[in-house]
Amino acid sequence: MITYWHYPKCSKSRAGLALIEERGADVQTRVYLEDTPSVQELKTVLAALNVPAVEMVRTGEKVFKELGLTKDSTEEELLAAMAANPILIERPIAIKDGKAVIGRPTEAIETLL
Repeated sequence: MITYWHYPKCSKSRAGLALIEERGADVQTRVYLEDTPSVQELKTVLAALNVPAVEMVRTGEKVFKELGLTKDSTEEELLAAMAANPILIERPIAIKDGKAVIGRPTEAIETLL
């Protein structure tokens, strides 16, 4: 089962979901703007991604700058900001069996299929 953090308005997110469905994989979507992940969930996914928190953050979002965040902000600051402002979470994210990928490019999701 793939857990898919999805933003339906995002073309990359829709493309990733379509890829998963085309491959016939079991998928559970989570519209993360409505069902916001906790800091602990974000930490778990970050560990599965095996990247620094800044790579999981949409640094171009207006709220990123409004919060005074930078690419040098601490992991804890970035995780707290994502939990409080889920629009900051890079999308989409696919999670399966303790591994995760950010679906940019969409083909990155193939590693979980």
